[in-house]
Amino acid sequence: MGVLRTRTKQKQIHAFICLCIVGFIFYKYLGFFQSSSQTDLKKMRKMGLNTNLSQFTLDGKPFFILGGSVHYFRVPRPYWRDRLLKMMACGINTLTTHVPWSLHQPEKGVFNFHTQLDLEAFISLAAELGLWVILCPGPYISADMDLGGLPSWLLRDDSMRLRTTHPGFIQAVNTYFDKLIPKVVPFQFHKGGPIIAVQIENEYGSFAKDEKYMLFIKEALWSRGIREVLLTSDKSNSFKLGGVVGALRAVKLRKMNQRIIQELNSVKPNKPFLVMEYWTGWYDTWGELHHVLPPEDTVSTVRNILRRGMSVNLHMFHGGSSFGFMNGADSDLSYKALVSSYDYDAPLSEAGGYTAKYHLLRDLFSQFRQGNSLPDMPKLRYSDSYETAIMYQHLSLWDALSFTESPFTSSKPVNMENLPANNGNGQSYGYTLYETTITSGGILQSGDNVRDCALVYVDKKYIGLLKRKILELAVPDGKEERTLSFLVENRGRVHRGRNLDKQRKGLVGDILFNGIPLRGFTTYSLDMKFDFIESLNQASWKNLPETPSFPGFFMGRVFVYSYPSDTFVKLPGWGKGVVFINSLNLGRYWSVGPQQSLYLPGPFLHSGVNQIVVFEEMEGDYYVHFEDSPDLGMEVEID
Repeated sequence: MGVLRTRTKQKQIHAFICLCIVGFIFYKYLGFFQSSSQTDLKKMRKMGLNTNLSQFTLDGKPFFILGGSVHYFRVPRPYWRDRLLKMMACGINTLTTHVPWSLHQPEKGVFNFHTQLDLEAFISLAAELGLWVILCPGPYISADMDLGGLPSWLLRDDSMRLRTTHPGFIQAVNTYFDKLIPKVVPFQFHKGGPIIAVQIENEYGSFAKDEKYMLFIKEALWSRGIREVLLTSDKSNSFKLGGVVGALRAVKLRKMNQRIIQELNSVKPNKPFLVMEYWTGWYDTWGELHHVLPPEDTVSTVRNILRRGMSVNLHMFHGGSSFGFMNGADSDLSYKALVSSYDYDAPLSEAGGYTAKYHLLRDLFSQFRQGNSLPDMPKLRYSDSYETAIMYQHLSLWDALSFTESPFTSSKPVNMENLPANNGNGQSYGYTLYETTITSGGILQSGDNVRDCALVYVDKKYIGLLKRKILELAVPDGKEERTLSFLVENRGRVHRGRNLDKQRKGLVGDILFNGIPLRGFTTYSLDMKFDFIESLNQASWKNLPETPSFPGFFMGRVFVYSYPSDTFVKLPGWGKGVVFINSLNLGRYWSVGPQQSLYLPGPFLHSGVNQIVVFEEMEGDYYVHFEDSPDLGMEVEID
């Protein structure tokens, strides 16, 4: 028995040794295999988007960019995944997004890349889902934003020349890029990330004030580690002026024609063609109609682009909302501010809903999947209606002034950007109240120095307005000293054009009274940020009187009895103002339209009682409605 046990033990030891040897060999083999695979993968990852042939290649294989633009800053962060999954279900393989300098650096020494502005999280999500990324870091992005996404504090420099090699602008860009670019470098394709291309600036050909500028931006990106394909993007009529050596030239358009093809061929023969912005719709401006592009026209143009072997990016695939005061303005013929909705008549609606345009594009893109079926379409998030909120408390604007920053006194009027507000960075958005004294009646003459509109009061009584087309106003007689007030609204700085340097807001020059410049101003900054609206909870609100004073704040409550859903805020009977939900600025409303509702995402609400505050300039019926569908106004087809 002892011999048997010894032999059995020896066999066990022998088997264990053999197992160890086999395991070691397998381990070495597996390690070699994994090492080889990683080496091959790294080699493949160095073969990024290639533009040397007439067609794009990625990883050495033919590649079509089927892209779509989504602005992370216009979509509530809890909905990022939903919107990107819906992109993929449509057949999109590449996400394009722009980076707004104005939001990421609201003050010279203050940077924000957190929560709603967490760019790294957005790009990481795209990578997780399997989307490639084209990044547009600016510094100017347009994006139909206030000042094209440039921070307004740049305009504190009276000599500032935006989008040029002006020393003040270059210094500011370098400081910003020192913070921004290191955050995105690790996400490049050759480092294992999703970024396959980076756009230099945006549509510089239509600006083209400095031939050295685009080269500076290119070098600013390169020197900080950007190694993927660089590209520029311009309309066909300014295509030749916007390029820079070493960058692929891409085009923006709404309709494809032979002239555009010839223009592209003359500038970049034997290079892949990319329509960087195919406009799926358009933005709306106050006082106009809601722009729509028929789905059939959209799909026809995209099909035409793809049949020519060109890549395309849908701008926008999903527009979202210009929450707060981020909207831009148009100035082609006359100044027109953009509405708060950025629905854009895009394939995915402002609230993330499917449209006829989405379904037709999905059918089209499915033909380019080479046998691979598209992902299932995510379920829709249903919108809901809530009980009407009755405004039950009122706070006069004049009673709210004590909650602003300390008033600023000056002899002459000072424009918003040069006020000492926000730690010496000036005021970017909202309203500014200028007050002085008069001792008689007479005529006010603005000399076109009001940007953009001033409601005028004498001893808190409204007497009229001054704006771009109304340059004179009569002041009633009176011999005693009276307070003359100008409530000036910045409705949005223009987002494109050659006059970006001239976008200072507030009172930008002298206001004459009986031919003499007014002097001795006290100025209040009313940018209406979150903290300011929160602070109003400490104010002495009054029960709503039968005839409340305007302008003023009105408070009510919205009750949500279950998990909050999206809804749409409608204010029939109100005039013009701003809506705040739980102190968050949803945006502007204005009875002139076209937009007649404000999108209220479910994540902005919570179960139970929610506070709604409305700032109204002129009139209101004191009821706020919450409905399950939007009203973007009467429609007009885009030419």
